Amino acid sequence: MKGGVIVNQPKLITASLVNREQVTDGLVTIKIRPDIPIRFKPGQYCTVGYKGVERAYSIVSAPHECDLELFVEVLPESEGVLTPLLATLNLGSQLTLRPKCKGIFTLDKKYSSHLMISTVTGIAPYISILRDYFYSDKTGDKFHVLQGASYMDEFVYNTEMVNMVSVHPDSLFYVPTVSRPSESRNISWNGHVGRVNNIVERYIEDIDLNPESTLVYTCGHPGMINSVKELAHSNGFKVKEERFWKD
Repeated sequence: MKGGVIVNQPKLITASLVNREQVTDGLVTIKIRPDIPIRFKPGQYCTVGYKGVERAYSIVSAPHECDLELFVEVLPESEGVLTPLLATLNLGSQLTLRPKCKGIFTLDKKYSSHLMISTVTGIAPYISILRDYFYSDKTGDKFHVLQGASYMDEFVYNTEMVNMVSVHPDSLFYVPTVSRPSESRNISWNGHVGRVNNIVERYIEDIDLNPESTLVYTCGHPGMINSVKELAHSNGFKVKEERFWKD
């Protein structure tokens, strides 16, 4: 509102591609800089477009950061539409953004304990939530982040997570697990093994999580989400979900 008059938001906002890192053959992180500030809640997604093709991606960055950071799986051109373009566009290329970010996959303040389970790029909304939480100096919550991947190099935010754990050891717990420990890409892996949905029940028992104070969040592959939901519901936990589908 300006001078008592409602100013309509533009249908599309222009944004520049300012950074891209190809972390594996199929995974890329990108940063885009909107021409005007974009408001969002940690855990929400934005709709990115290029030449009329639009897709929604969960936001990695926190609201206090200037650029929108995304972590996406790049599909072959025969399967994907937008991600192959995002992986090859020159820096400075102009993209579009829908002015309103959406989604309800945000931190539920009715709970003080949060069990966050993801596969690969599903870590994105959790990073946003955690960056915002600790940047804002909030206290009183505990976060248990379990992330599954086939290969150890797919834990793109592993260093950031480990650093956050070292600073907040009483509030944040991070458990990455690989499902293909015998393959050469995982030769130096010495952490947890197995699919992430298969270690959830043991983790709940070991930590003695209480369904009254703990909410289960699931983000990523639909198969993982279905498995975790069934397990969580059978143990009295409520579940919040965000499904990642193919581009």
